[in-house]
This record gives sequence, C-alpha cells and structure tokens, in this order.
Amino acid sequence: MTDQSTSEPSAEEPPKQEPTLDAKVIDIAIRLGVLGLFAYFSLQLIAPFFLFLLWAVVLTVALYPAYEWLAAKLGGRKVWSAILITLLCLAIVIGPVAVLVVSLVETLQGWFQGITGDGLKLPPLPEKLAALPVLGDRIAELWSLATRSLELFFTKIGPMLVPAGGRILSMLASLSGSVLFFIVSIILAGCLFVPGPSLARGAKRFADRIIAPRGAEFVDLAGATIRNVSRGVIGVAVIQGLLTGVLLIAFGVPLAGILTFIALILCIIQIGPALVIIPTIIWAWSSWDLVPALLFTLLMVPVMLVDNVLRPILMSRGLDVPMLIILIGVLGGTIAHGLLGLFLGPVILAVFYELVMAWVKVGEET
Repeated sequence: MTDQSTSEPSAEEPPKQEPTLDAKVIDIAIRLGVLGLFAYFSLQLIAPFFLFLLWAVVLTVALYPAYEWLAAKLGGRKVWSAILITLLCLAIVIGPVAVLVVSLVETLQGWFQGITGDGLKLPPLPEKLAALPVLGDRIAELWSLATRSLELFFTKIGPMLVPAGGRILSMLASLSGSVLFFIVSIILAGCLFVPGPSLARGAKRFADRIIAPRGAEFVDLAGATIRNVSRGVIGVAVIQGLLTGVLLIAFGVPLAGILTFIALILCIIQIGPALVIIPTIIWAWSSWDLVPALLFTLLMVPVMLVDNVLRPILMSRGLDVPMLIILIGVLGGTIAHGLLGLFLGPVILAVFYELVMAWVKVGEET
C-alpha cells in the first residue's frame, strides 16, 4: 500500500493594491492634522515664555565669544564660565537701576527735608536765563515767586506737577517690569551657554531642511549679525553712556546718575545722547564761568558724536551684507518692535537679502 501524501495547494496571496489618490490625500491630511494639533498646543505652552526665550537666544549668541574666551582662561570649566558671565550681566542690569533708585530717593528726601524744615532755598536766577526772549520774563516771575515763598510757588504749579508725577510713577513701574524681564532672560541665557554648540547644530540641520543647501550658512549669518549689532549698538551705547557719566560726575553736574542712565537708554534706542548733552551744555554756559564751560563743551561734543564713527566700523566687520541693510534693519526694527527689534530687524533683513541674492544668482546661471 503506497502512502500518498496529500498536500493542499497553497493559496496565492492577492496582490497588494496601490492606495488610491483619495486615500493618499486623506492619509496626508490626517497626519498633518495630528502634527498641527501637537504644534498648536506646543506653541500655546511656549507662548508665555517666547519673548524670554527669544531674548535669551539673542544674549547667548551675542555673548558666546566672551563665554568661550573665559572658559579657555578657566581651563575649560564651561559651567563656571557660564555662571560668571551670567552674574556679570545681572550686575550690569541691576547696578545702574539701583544707583538710579538710590539717587532718586536721596534727591526726593533732600527736597522733602528742605521744604518741611524751611531749608530749601533757590540760588539767584542766572542773568542769561532772565534775558532770554519770550520766556525770560516768565522764568524770572516764577523764580521770584519761588524765592519769596516756596509754599505759594508749589501751590501755584502743583496742578501742573501732578500729571507729570503720575507719568514718572508709571515710567518707574515700567522700568521695574523691564528690569525683571531682563533678569529672567539673562538667567535663561546662562543656561544656554553650555549646550550652545549642540543647539546650534540642531538649528543648522533644521534650516537645511527648510532652505537647503544654504540653511546652515543663513544660521551663521544670523549669529554674526547679532554679534555685530551687539557690538555696534550696545557696545557703543555703553561707551557713550560711560564717558557721559564720567564727565558729568567730574564736572559736578547735578543729578549726574539720572542723566547718565537716561543718556544710556537714548543711545541704546538709537536716539543718541544729544537730548541729555545739549541741555547740559546750555546749562553749563548759563551757570559756569567761561573756561570750565568751554572745557566741558569741548569734551562732551566728541562724546555725543563718537557713535557716528564707531558704529559703522563695528557693525560691518565680517559681514558681506551692505551696511545700509544693517542700519535700516536696526532703525526699522527698533521703531516697530522696540529693543528686541534692534536685533531681529537686521537679522531678518540680512537673511532676506542673502535669499534674494541667491535667487538672482540661480536665475543668472540658468
């Protein structure tokens, strides 16, 4: 008897059908929808911290060369370098504000004690102020009234001082909020120094996916622009503010600390220290003798104009982007978005300029 093995034929698998176009569209739509939901909720979580993070990135990029230099001096101790840079930045931000507040409190306290103790007396009105056309008589009248009776003087001008006092208080409140904002941003920037290289590599890979093959080049361009703007704007502003303060203190100008702080802010927002220096020079000529007033003027005028020489040199170093593009970005960004726009404006314009030039070159080659 022969054993006959019976084997059932294997059923052939049906050929896989390619998905239809509608199925592909639905699949892509579902994936994009899920990805969009994740992106939306992620942005909602980041939104309260977005400006802090953006400022932290700007500060990290601007200060990274100093961080690397200090880390090399400390024998490669990157954490200690980040801590020292952070503490130095906090001192730079908090120090002038503390001096301003102390000076303002001491001034107000002295005025209050003088008024309550009848020890606040005005000096004689300078003859040059009394001789001014149109305003001279009005100034002389108010000065005479203040000399005779300060109480009556403040009663008369009190209604005019109340709105100004409210504006000063609101400015001080805004200043305190801005200082707190910068403190948080500086602390976040200090946390970004050590992982900075890996974050930069990630940003370059992301940029390559969007603007291949020059994405990494645009990231480098953005970093160089931020560093140049920080040197050309913030660096020059600090130099001007420091020189202004030194001269004001050396010549014994009243309220030198407050005037220096105002000059520094005006330099940072690209207005310049002229709004502080010119009135101070006018006051010096009306109050001092010829020689000190002339010496004060000869020293303050170069300080007022030094940014016109230093800023173009520092901002154009190492960049192929025309200087006009950078200046337009600085001014336009400051006007549109304040201090943050000071950095974002030139970065956006520089990258856009390079994109347009690359597009034009590709068109010429084809």
